Amino acid sequence: MKRKYRLKLFVYVLILVGIIGFLSFSCFSTWKTIYENRRLKVELEEKYNKLVDKEETLTEEVTRLQDPEYIAKYAREKYKYSKEDELIIDIIDEDE
Repeated sequence: MKRKYRLKLFVYVLILVGIIGFLSFSCFSTWKTIYENRRLKVELEEKYNKLVDKEETLTEEVTRLQDPEYIAKYAREKYKYSKEDELIIDIIDEDE
């Protein structure tokens, strides 16, 4: 009789330990997923903010490029175009 009682108790404890182990593993994996999602959210928010700043910069550039005077000035500076009777002199910095 005592042996059957011990066997039943052992089986119940084993089942209880199994259930507790399964629930612990389940909670751990859920917390790990939550942590990863929070980390990913922070990274994506930073990336989004950078893209918003870049969008604002590009929108300003598009607005400026619609001005013919700005386009002429930009072409002269960037591509070294000149007006008539204008001479372009490049000054090379020896430090660079």
